[in-house]
Amino acid sequence: MKRRRIAENVYALGAVDWSRRLFDALIPLPDGTSYNVYLVQGSEKVALLDTVDPPMTDVLLAQLADVPRVDYLISHHAEQDHSGGIPAVLERYPEAKLLVSTKAKSILADLLPIPAERIATVDDGEELSLGGKTLKFVYLPWVHWPETMVTHLREDNILFTCDLFGSHLATSDLYADEERVYEPAKRYYAEIMMPFRKLIARHLEKVKDINPAVIAPSHGPIYKRPQFIIDAYAEWVSAPPKNSVVLPYISMHNSTAMLVDRLTTALVERGVVVEQFNLAVTDIGKLAVALVDAGTIVVGTPTVLGGPHPVALFAANLAAALNPKLRFATVIGSYGWGGKSVEKIADAIARSDIEILDPVLCRGLPGDEDLAAIDRLADTIATKHREMGFA
Repeated sequence: MKRRRIAENVYALGAVDWSRRLFDALIPLPDGTSYNVYLVQGSEKVALLDTVDPPMTDVLLAQLADVPRVDYLISHHAEQDHSGGIPAVLERYPEAKLLVSTKAKSILADLLPIPAERIATVDDGEELSLGGKTLKFVYLPWVHWPETMVTHLREDNILFTCDLFGSHLATSDLYADEERVYEPAKRYYAEIMMPFRKLIARHLEKVKDINPAVIAPSHGPIYKRPQFIIDAYAEWVSAPPKNSVVLPYISMHNSTAMLVDRLTTALVERGVVVEQFNLAVTDIGKLAVALVDAGTIVVGTPTVLGGPHPVALFAANLAAALNPKLRFATVIGSYGWGGKSVEKIADAIARSDIEILDPVLCRGLPGDEDLAAIDRLADTIATKHREMGFA
């Protein structure tokens, strides 16, 4: 697409990656993604904000074909889906200076072949005048790398937020359809931002103080009503967990599946919402989204070589890495002769503010006593949720 105007002498560029289906060799992209770049033309200087993923560099350069001069190239975040086109842009514009946060300089030097003399650092709160367009740089570390910053275009009150408030969504819409973007934005938060939710809670206060009229992220559409995405983030980050259980499981010979089905039925009968994920086929992005609001995780696993099934352990490690607002966790499953499934899953999930509930493991096919134990576990979870006031 050609660049598109979002304000006087302010344009959206970049590339829509319609067909990409995997990010970081880990994250499913059911809706594709985009790499957004922004051009700000002042009366004296011109700034380009971020670049694109390396395979899309030619798309960006084509959009810049009739831009004779770029004085400043601003890198908000060093990850290659935003920085990968920097060398090509600097080659196209030999007069351009690359502006980065203090921590970004060494990171970019490690990732990309950029001459040191082309890089200059900006301080937190520093301002840059382009002539009628003033850019203010604001450090927001750990959203989601340590060097991240955002840029506020003061005259037009546009906040360029890079990954913060982004969504992996390939669309021809320049501006967000709020109903359409909510799920991709929540998925993006769950997969990318949730591990840093406590820091993001503080950074949201900085964003609220800026009170931008427009939020322009580097993935997905632009928000003309920033309060929509700010309010969504505030809920995802800080609202109490909901009365829901996330139940990722794997079953080899149906014994664990029988326990999972029994627990699901028992929880629903007790008024608890259950989101069940068969790890043999599940989209881990959907699992991540479910974890945003959940009060409890129950991992279902058979015993393999004396421990949990590797896929179940992966789910437990993922839940721990994503750092959701969970308050309770436990394990259900089956075994043949013994093992350490419970210990390994519990160790993976363990966190000071998570209570590990008594597990339910059965030897072989579940019997009546095992199913009764599952019912008691459902009682415990429902009671814990009521005591915590989960709605």
